[in-house]
Amino acid sequence: MVTSYSFSSSLAFQTLETPKSPFAFSYSRFRTLTCTSEIDTPKRKPKFTMDKQKSTSKGRKKSSYGTSRRSILKKTLNQEQVNFTAPISDDPVVGIIGGGMSGLICAMYLEKRGVRSTVFDTGIHGLGGRMGTRVIDPQPLIFDHAAQFFTVNDPRFNELLNAWLEKGLVQEWQGTIGELHNGGQFVPFPASPPKYIGTKGMRPLANSLLYETSMVSVVRPCWISKLEPFNGMWHLSENGKPCGKFDAIVIAHNGKCANRLLMSSGLPLIAKQMKRLELSSIWALLAAFDDPLPLQGSTAAVPFEGAFVKGVDSLSWMANNTKKLLKSQSGGPHCWTFLSTAAYGKQNKVPQENIPAATAAKVKAGMLEGVEAALGLSKGSLQQPFYTRLQLWGAALPTNTPAIPYIFDPFGRAGICGDWLLGSSVEASVLSGMALANHIADYFQNGGAHPSEFAVGLEQEFQPLQGHDIGQFPGLETQQTMNQTEMYQLVK
Repeated sequence: MVTSYSFSSSLAFQTLETPKSPFAFSYSRFRTLTCTSEIDTPKRKPKFTMDKQKSTSKGRKKSSYGTSRRSILKKTLNQEQVNFTAPISDDPVVGIIGGGMSGLICAMYLEKRGVRSTVFDTGIHGLGGRMGTRVIDPQPLIFDHAAQFFTVNDPRFNELLNAWLEKGLVQEWQGTIGELHNGGQFVPFPASPPKYIGTKGMRPLANSLLYETSMVSVVRPCWISKLEPFNGMWHLSENGKPCGKFDAIVIAHNGKCANRLLMSSGLPLIAKQMKRLELSSIWALLAAFDDPLPLQGSTAAVPFEGAFVKGVDSLSWMANNTKKLLKSQSGGPHCWTFLSTAAYGKQNKVPQENIPAATAAKVKAGMLEGVEAALGLSKGSLQQPFYTRLQLWGAALPTNTPAIPYIFDPFGRAGICGDWLLGSSVEASVLSGMALANHIADYFQNGGAHPSEFAVGLEQEFQPLQGHDIGQFPGLETQQTMNQTEMYQLVK
């Protein structure tokens, strides 16, 4: 096989054809790094692998956590724009950075279109991102400590849900859910819309999504630290270790790590949109109790399995994971997940990689006091949990959104997917991953010709995002609005 390469790094200003897309943009403001190649790439057999190599944290600590937003943004906007002109490979492969729900769905739907991909994820315990479940043996203690449940509104997601139901991966959450107002007043929600949970927790659902794929590779734990365009391909690496080359890349995570990765990648327009994203911080307190938790003036267990907490500064949600996930278990222990308000998270924000002991003690005490207040119990009367674990989701949920399913830069052959592009729900994650996969497949099918026609969202404006502190639940908001008067009268 004869392979020839040509590489051009001329930093000339280029004015590219203005697209007809409603998400119009112009590259004329940026210097352009042009990468071309003529490569005869052999086809490789599809595979599904799991790389268990140990990921070192040493390299991460060298990153500039304290770098100011202004300096990062300046570096981001001053970088050269990559412009790939090399032909698309006959057997293209996509590198997906992030194994949360949107990244996994993107990989699934790329395979449906005949496109191979590799998913890189930092997860030590499994895939899923905010689809987090923690199991503590030998009791066992079980906690969904991020996404709590989801609803379904879109028919495309409903089709996928039906497949999950048939395989036993998810089930309808039949337990009572509602609003718990400060002082112990609980108002249940109606049964509709249906609410769904992972049968064995949210993370097992995420981990199972790629079991039946044959064109997806998974590498974890892996912390992609550098993106380099060279010879018409994206070269990914982890702290200097090569991780492969790809025809296109997908950024399926966000927050400061994604911003650092993109600030010198050659994708200033993608990076600028990512920098516009604003994220909340949420504390998660996992607590196991020997006895059921009571409401004010009652010795019986609380009449709910999950509740949105209202009127308590430190608490926005509480759920009994034992009742939710281990219905066959009788008696104790009782495993509860308590999630803080976004305001409380902001007030007590610290680097989640190194939480000071004093802050952890303060937050834990404040959240347990919030539980007492929500249940209407006297201060200090809440039973002490025999197990607790505190976690900070420093980049928890989006507070603004461009309200589009994905962002795609056809000249840099890079895209972004994630719930924040449409909202803050499991459904938004799924729809975003689906849409970007189909768009990339269409782009490949077109051979990369007329790239401006494939540009999406590169200058889309953001708007504030409404919802609960723990996310959005399509269809549930309508029911809540209908019952606001009834709830108000009950609380009065």
